Amino acid sequence: MIAHLRGKLIHKEPGQAIVEAAGVGYDVVISVPTFTALPSPGAETSLHIHTQVSEDQIALFGFLDREEKRLFERLITVNGVGPKLAIKILSGLSNERTVQAIRAQDHAQLVRIPGVGKKLAERLVVELKDKLDDFAVAPAPAAVQGPAVDDVLSALVNLGYQRPAAEKAIEQAIAKEKTLAADFEGLFRGALKVIR
Repeated sequence: MIAHLRGKLIHKEPGQAIVEAAGVGYDVVISVPTFTALPSPGAETSLHIHTQVSEDQIALFGFLDREEKRLFERLITVNGVGPKLAIKILSGLSNERTVQAIRAQDHAQLVRIPGVGKKLAERLVVELKDKLDDFAVAPAPAAVQGPAVDDVLSALVNLGYQRPAAEKAIEQAIAKEKTLAADFEGLFRGALKVIR
């Protein structure tokens, strides 16, 4: 089983990274948070790997963050959650928000994720709410507030960007220039520069 992979990042796109290690290119399924945190192609990177073996294939699921890998492995213990859906869940909500939603039994937050219906949201809560005590959850950052923030977040999501990636881009744009929190156009342009 492959548990860790270090090498040159050959290619990355949302959902996929190809890492060359010892002359072999490994095709790794990744979440959106891992995609946005990966360096540019050509740089050295390392990923925590979950190897999934089925009858017809061996699939690698990679995570920059060890906590994200741990959460992924908890999610796939739930009946009806396969590795691909677990990646969708981690792409739709940050680790902290996923843990908070399950602990708080916030079904509405969970069903916003594509592929998660009402019954599956209920199953996630029932099966995992007592199994996530070892995950630390930081309070939500106060940095992303202001009159333009909600509109820019909505615009980015409507353009097809995943919500966590859009939130992170907005946070980074505001961190660079605080006045952007009140300026829709400036914040939108700044967030687009970060997310692309």
